[in-house]
Amino acid sequence: MSRLNRHLTHYCSAIALLACATAVQAQEAEGSPETAAVDDIVVTASRIDRAGFEAPTPTIHLTAEDLSVGARPNIAAALNDMPQFRATTSAQTTGTNTGAGNAPVDLRGLGINRTLVLIDGRRVSSENDLNAVPSVLVKSVDVVTGGASAAWGSGAVAGVVNIGIDRYFTGGKLGAEYGISSYDDAEQERFEGAWGTDFAGGRGHFVVGGEYLDNEGVIPKASRPNIGRWAPVNGAQTPDVGFANAAYGGLIMSGVNRGMVFNPDGSLRPFDYGTVSGTNSIGGEGPSNDDLSPLVTPQRRYTGLASAVYEINDRLRVTADVRHSRMWNNYVWFGDHDRGDLTIGIDNAFLSSTIKQQMAAAGQTSFTFGRFNSDLSYSTIDFERVTTQATLAVDGEFGENWRWGTYYSHGEFENNIDTPGFLLKTQFANAVDSVINPSTGQAVCRVTLTNANSGCVPINLFGLGAPSQEAIDYVTGAPQQRATTKLDVAGISLRGEPFSLPAGDVSIAVGLEARKEQTDQRVGELDAAKAFKTFSFSAMSGEFSVKEAFGEILVPVVRDLPVLNDLQFNAAARISDYDTTGSIWSWKVGATNEFSPGFRGRVTQSRDIRSANLSELFTTTTTGWNNLNDPAKKGALVYVLNNGGGNPNLRPETADTLTLGVTYAPPSIPGLNLSLDYYDIKIDDVITTIAAQDLVTRCYKGNLDLCTKVERDTAGNLVRTLSTYVNLAEYHTDGIDAEASYASDADLWVPGATGRVTMRLVGTWVNSLTTDDGMTEIQYVKSQGYSFGLGVPKLRLNASLGWKGEVFGANLRARYISEGDYNITVPITNNHIDAYTYVDLGLTADLAHYGANGVELYANATNLFDKDPPVGSLYSPYYDVIGRYVTVGARYRF
Repeated sequence: MSRLNRHLTHYCSAIALLACATAVQAQEAEGSPETAAVDDIVVTASRIDRAGFEAPTPTIHLTAEDLSVGARPNIAAALNDMPQFRATTSAQTTGTNTGAGNAPVDLRGLGINRTLVLIDGRRVSSENDLNAVPSVLVKSVDVVTGGASAAWGSGAVAGVVNIGIDRYFTGGKLGAEYGISSYDDAEQERFEGAWGTDFAGGRGHFVVGGEYLDNEGVIPKASRPNIGRWAPVNGAQTPDVGFANAAYGGLIMSGVNRGMVFNPDGSLRPFDYGTVSGTNSIGGEGPSNDDLSPLVTPQRRYTGLASAVYEINDRLRVTADVRHSRMWNNYVWFGDHDRGDLTIGIDNAFLSSTIKQQMAAAGQTSFTFGRFNSDLSYSTIDFERVTTQATLAVDGEFGENWRWGTYYSHGEFENNIDTPGFLLKTQFANAVDSVINPSTGQAVCRVTLTNANSGCVPINLFGLGAPSQEAIDYVTGAPQQRATTKLDVAGISLRGEPFSLPAGDVSIAVGLEARKEQTDQRVGELDAAKAFKTFSFSAMSGEFSVKEAFGEILVPVVRDLPVLNDLQFNAAARISDYDTTGSIWSWKVGATNEFSPGFRGRVTQSRDIRSANLSELFTTTTTGWNNLNDPAKKGALVYVLNNGGGNPNLRPETADTLTLGVTYAPPSIPGLNLSLDYYDIKIDDVITTIAAQDLVTRCYKGNLDLCTKVERDTAGNLVRTLSTYVNLAEYHTDGIDAEASYASDADLWVPGATGRVTMRLVGTWVNSLTTDDGMTEIQYVKSQGYSFGLGVPKLRLNASLGWKGEVFGANLRARYISEGDYNITVPITNNHIDAYTYVDLGLTADLAHYGANGVELYANATNLFDKDPPVGSLYSPYYDVIGRYVTVGARYRF
């Protein structure tokens, strides 16, 4: 890897500087306190904060060390390695849409809107984008893998991800990292730093940290042989697919010169179609966006967080923090092409006399024309996302058993996008309709003959590079969006133990919360005027507010009896009053019991809710294009316009969730922990946009209501789909989560060995994931190659083995994905995907043994054996399309 070798010297120099620094500053870093006060405890699955409380809802705890495995670029990417998550949106699935570079999380594959993200138990702005959280200050992440709306409110239908910040970090740490793929691309540089100190005689603590990342992405899609230019054609995943109705320089599609393409000098030659299927060519010279547009989105970002905690007295504490992040980049996006939709007249000013004579001899006055506009209107995307959120919290205690807390948080998320290079309808039509001015003999727009002040610039489309820069400037513009989303949330809570029963203290938590969300999305003048030929942004504005009250109780029922060693009952309820949809209840009841020492059972039944978010309620018409398989045309692949939009009449979703599980930590085997949980989630009135392919498929299968959202011309050809938000009847999924972890001294396995050994196995087996639109039930288990729609593997496993010695450490991880199909809803003859196993390796070295106190070197290789992804998995939520990825780095703590 040439770039890797080139950069090793640079990073080794940085590491040497870090090592030298220890000679002048040998202060040892102090970690977070080993014990926390009761008011520091956050039980993500519950509002009860009693020390030692184990909630009945399954929770996965991941430490900062767990998240560092694989050196993933953000927290979301690290979580997506876990079997419970689906990478619905990732860098590789957003390379050609306006969500470029987002990093949300999606539990159970039920959609990112159904996973609630919190920071230390409080809602965050930035729409579930974990790029906005600095991982350098993340202490841990707790994942609730079941409904938690009664505890945390709307959105927690699939579960909760709670990010814990290390607010008591003391000392400093710096880090530098470099990464590159086995294809010598996706080059990445990452830098991080944090510093924390006490003040006011130890009554206060201040911490600040941040990170910067620059990743060049993977451009183009065709740089990966199993990815670029693959598409389902004629019922099979097919390689080397391009356009059959457009070409570089322009393709004549009718008349005497049909099938001829323009050379750069304006002359003609036969177009090599390869094998034609509909509007696609297989082989030949048909162009494709995959030859130019990105596979993995390039991105630059920085994010920082500062926090101050001050103990006014032993029973009153104030916490203030501010978080700020910015992500931005500018890169090639996708082309605004003419797919056989242009008509060129015989009197066009830029046609050669030879072509005009051929047309006249054939009695032809015009021809249809298709052009791949890489030299004319191949747009770029210039995006910027800025998140700022500030929080002020006051926590206190009174009496012997009571804690209270109150907080207010304000956050703003800006999403600004410019996409220069899209064709303007009127200007392009006028420029294409060019003729020779009989007075001057010069090429002019026809409109100029009757309006000398039109400003029109004639355009030459005949040959690659033929359009002049003046003409390009005239016929193209930049769709623009400036969007600001605001979040205001406040709450007050009271927790405590009001009385005791023979089995122990009863704990309660009660509170009030209020939240307001608002959005204001403005667009450019050209967008507002619908001036563009194919793509434009849509304005959106709206707001909603909600007032909530919640209560939770923990009752110890029986203790120290045979089989019933510690039986506890837990219940919670929340009333949410929305100014858009009215009041709605959520609740949960659950129980835990220790049957024998270390062996516990848990059960929870909950009613969870999710009210429509701002985009679902208020988005105006959106425009996009999709490649779809048309079942009415024997699965032919067609390129179809799709319009989306919001719906202010949406009803809230309601979900019924059942979890049953056991955990076992045998006292005779210290360090061993086992858990097994069954989950069953049924969501009614699902708020969704129904993927364009699903609309077509469901209509074909008989859903007449959805057929109103599928438009065809008089010949039965697909013309447009309408993916506006609707309330679908039902989602239903059930399955089993399992986890086994073990930690012990290394000499238990190898006599005389030093260090600690850790082992972990996490798996999810999905029995079913179905949607029911009231007419048709569709099963999505084993549909796992396509991100824009539902689909999960039957089984995912994540197994790791680690060893940490005095100097060196190593971690070996295997990620298993069971066999399945690319897209189970589409008939594809080579749909099958074999089972996949990816292997990752990480190595560390602590240089304190060699006199460089606080310096650690590390290296990681994900997809160690460079396993190619399945063919055609362009928008894969599970498969690695990048290839082996190697990162090297150094950390310094002082």
